[in-house]
Amino acid sequence: MIALLDYGAGNVRSVQKALTAAGGEVRLVASPEEVARADAVVLPGVGAFDDCVNAMQRQELFGAAKDFIGTGKPFLGICVGYQALFEKSEEFNSCAAGLGVFGGSVVRFAENGIKVPQIGWNEVEFEKPECPILKGIESGSHFYFVHSYFPKPADDSIVATRTTYGETFASAVWRDNVFATQFHPEKSQKLGLKLLQNFVGLA
Repeated sequence: MIALLDYGAGNVRSVQKALTAAGGEVRLVASPEEVARADAVVLPGVGAFDDCVNAMQRQELFGAAKDFIGTGKPFLGICVGYQALFEKSEEFNSCAAGLGVFGGSVVRFAENGIKVPQIGWNEVEFEKPECPILKGIESGSHFYFVHSYFPKPADDSIVATRTTYGETFASAVWRDNVFATQFHPEKSQKLGLKLLQNFVGLA
């Protein structure tokens, strides 16, 4: 069973449909007990970093997510769910601490002639083509982005893909059982479905 964390602020319905289409047995989960029983967990996200983290704290999903990651079972963060894996964010003078699974902070695009937020398709260049969720996808493929902020990992070795939009940033990371993407695989048509199929296959 794949637990899709429903903390009241995430883009759960489109992610649920995409994971189901990718062959997953998906359940919306809102309690730590349900998280503990899952074979894999997906943390979706739209909106602000603090909203995501604070909502997870209220439902006791924050600690449950960290505990689940410690089990070694597959975990996928999407968009703000990716950003929440880092220590902190600059968004709206954020006060909330992230999950701290990865070192580093979330920063805003510099407005140097680009439109912020980035909305639309962009190329994803592979740093770690051996990453399991990238299997069968070519470097340089296009995925769909909607964001004004992105993480700057303290450890470059976790960067799975990079993307350039005004500046080059880590658009996906991978370490052990934890995968995360700044882009939205659930909105990225066939290649996004392939990525999710790869993740479902790990569960």
